[in-house]
This record gives sequence, C-alpha cells and structure tokens, in this order.
Amino acid sequence: MTDDQAVDAVTGGGRFPFFKMPNLDRLAEGGVRFRNAFVTTSLCSPSRATCLTGLYSHKTGVPSNDPLVDPSENVTLISELLQKAGYETAFIGKWHMAPTDAPRRGFDYWLSFTGQGVYENPVLNINGSRVEAKGYTTDLLTDYAVDWIAKRPVEKPFALFLWHKAPHEELKSAERHRGLFEDMQMVEPANFRDSYHGKPEWQRRGILYGLHKKAWEEAQGKPVPLEVGVLMPFEKRWRAKRFDEYLRTLVAVDESTGRVLDAMDKTGRRDNSLIIFTSDNGMNIFAHQSGIDKRTMWEESIRIPLVVQFPGRAGAGTSRGEMVLNVDFAPTVLEAAGIPVPASMDGKPLQQLASRHVPGDWRISFLYIYQQEDYAPGIATMVGARTERFKYIVYPQEKEGLNELFDLESDPHEMRNVVNDPAYGDVLEQMKMELRRLAADVAYPLSEASVERRSAP
Repeated sequence: MTDDQAVDAVTGGGRFPFFKMPNLDRLAEGGVRFRNAFVTTSLCSPSRATCLTGLYSHKTGVPSNDPLVDPSENVTLISELLQKAGYETAFIGKWHMAPTDAPRRGFDYWLSFTGQGVYENPVLNINGSRVEAKGYTTDLLTDYAVDWIAKRPVEKPFALFLWHKAPHEELKSAERHRGLFEDMQMVEPANFRDSYHGKPEWQRRGILYGLHKKAWEEAQGKPVPLEVGVLMPFEKRWRAKRFDEYLRTLVAVDESTGRVLDAMDKTGRRDNSLIIFTSDNGMNIFAHQSGIDKRTMWEESIRIPLVVQFPGRAGAGTSRGEMVLNVDFAPTVLEAAGIPVPASMDGKPLQQLASRHVPGDWRISFLYIYQQEDYAPGIATMVGARTERFKYIVYPQEKEGLNELFDLESDPHEMRNVVNDPAYGDVLEQMKMELRRLAADVAYPLSEASVERRSAP
C-alpha cells in the first residue's frame, strides 16, 4: 500500500501520460486491475483502519486523523484472525494511527516508525527495539520485506503488510531518481478552473483563504464571493508544489514492487498467493484548484489504484469496472486464507469478481463519510452516496449552505451542482432515499435534517 497515490499516477494515467509503473503492470498481467476502486473515507488513519477490519470508519474507533488513535480494542484486526488460523504475520512500513512506533496486536514481526516518518535515514522500531537505519526509506522497507519473505519456511503460510510512506509529503526522492520528469508537460486537470459557482460557501472560503486551522480562523468574517477566478496559473502551481518529486518517489515504489514479485517468484510462493497493490486514499492534485490533498468526496480524492493477483492467478490480465471499496480488502484476504468472513464486516470478497461473471448482488452504490478535523476546519463533515451515475453529498454540521448533487455522466469532473435544478428533482429524491438506505445498512447515524435542509437554495 502506498500513501496518497492518485488513481492516475500509474502507467497510462490520464493526466500523466509520460509516467509508467512497469512492475505494477507486471503484477496486473497476472492479476485483475479494478478501474472503479474507492475508499469510504479519504484520509490516512481511517482508511488504514478500514483496510485492517473491513469496517466503515465510524465502527473502527478511528473516524479521523484527529486525534490519531488505533482501532478500538473490541474491533478485531484481520492480522489477528490470520494468526489464529496458523498464518505468520508481518507488518513493515507506515502504520500512521496512534502516534507510536510500538508493535501492534496481531503481528508476529513488526517494523515501523512514528507518524509520517522520513524519506531518508529513518529510526525503525523492529520488534520493540529501535534502530537508526541508513538509506532511502522505500528501499529499506523493501530490503526487510524481501529478506523476511526469503526466510519463511515453505510449510507455513504467511501474510505480509508492506505499507510505504511514499508518495506522501514532505516529498524527497531517491538520489538515483533526481532529475527525472523535470521537463515533463503535465496536463491541466479538466476541472482546474472551477469557479465554485453554485457550490457551498465553505468551499470558496477555503480555496480563497486556506483550509487549515490558522488560515481558516483568520478568514472569519472576510468576504466570500459567489465564484472565484483562477488564483494561480496551473503550471506555476504544480511547479511550486514540486509535483515531479511526487512522481519520482513512486518510481522507487515501483522498483519495490518488482523486488517483492521477484522474491515471491524465487521462493515459489507467487502462484498460490493473494497480492494486493493499492493506496490508502486518492489525491486531488490540483483538481478544482486544490493542492495535493484528499478528504473531499471529489472523484480524484476517493478513487484509488487497485491491482489484485488472486491465488492461481484467476482472471489474470483482465480489468473490471464494478465499484469496489477498501472495506472489501479484509474480506478478500480472509476468503483467500480460507477463513470465514465475519457477518459484521461491511465489505465483500473480491474473489466474486475474479471471473467474467458479474454477481447479481454486487453493489450499485456506496456510502462515503468524512469527519471534520480540528486540523483542517475548512473541510466540512460530509456524508455522501455515489451510484454509477450520480453523487449526492450532505454536510450535517454546516449551519447554512447547499448540499451537492452531480451527474457524473454529463459532468464527470463535478463542475456543476444540480441540486436545485428542477430537471433533477426526481433524481434528487431518489438519491436522498439511497443515502438513507446506505447509512442504515452500515448503522451510520445520519442526520435526517441534513438530508433535507441542505438542498434548499
């Protein structure tokens, strides 16, 4: 798992046609590429807890990054279920929940660091002992992972979680990759020039004055126009954010992927293993004039890269378009291990999609949740429903403003909020009903007032 990898920061990504991840492509040749993979909360800690539990963030005890905490003790991690079933478990990399590098429950082998970590010379906690390591963090984590794989006894099954820091800020690439992409011509996002006309006021205020605590508080009472112009030319914006460095960190991740695949091939493990490559959330990367961030329910934020190799390489070389979620990862791992999937989990095993058959009961919509953080008060609490065509978002804690309704077929870049367009009156009512249904299905305490009130002009 990577950290903050945009869905199109892969080979063939729409905005980055020059960028390639050949080792991820190699994995996809033996696996399934999921074109419509999403997170249920686009934020580090909640997403990681969801991946480990198969539960929505309001059930894991990790609803946000604020404060940083581990999953509740009464919530079972899949690593614990794997241990009980005889699997040897290992965690190597970025945990980023409670702010400590100490070993966590459910893992026989532990290697991590505190918080976000650093790109060079990290202090690693290896099974409770701290080591000052020398080198580039992505390479070091891979060294330990490959060594651990090589030493596993053939007769004992294992589960390895390799979670990279890259490409999270503050960005720093490996020395060998410096200079790559300096002359690249990045494509301006189709929604970069969003004026926010007809959208909630808090969004315009955040874009104009800043989303984080100090800037948000200083903007209190300042004028917020009904629409905003282009605040900084696109090329100047991405060069100021050193986006080329973001991509360079992913080159090292792709090299890591190749080394892990080589280790699996060398030990004869690959064909009978489940291998998942994904990210903890997507990234906006200048969509709607935003910077390198997530949290929102924009497509750029909630979409993630996802390639899965199933045991026996079922479905090898195929691509699927069904909506899959990070709540599906835990059930998928348990299914591969022959462990019954608890009925309490909110996801479904992806094995159902490893063939050309489309299960009749596969999801046609999903719920998205984000809880406002004290760190970034400029991004409101939001709850939304997304179907194959429409997206409806409500903001329960906002005292005034609009909900949002988007027609993703005619407006895939979410530029026009049609919540008050009479032509979408029936759709709006249907989406309200779907939002209520989805929230009830996962026992989320949805405010009925917010569902109705926020659609007023």
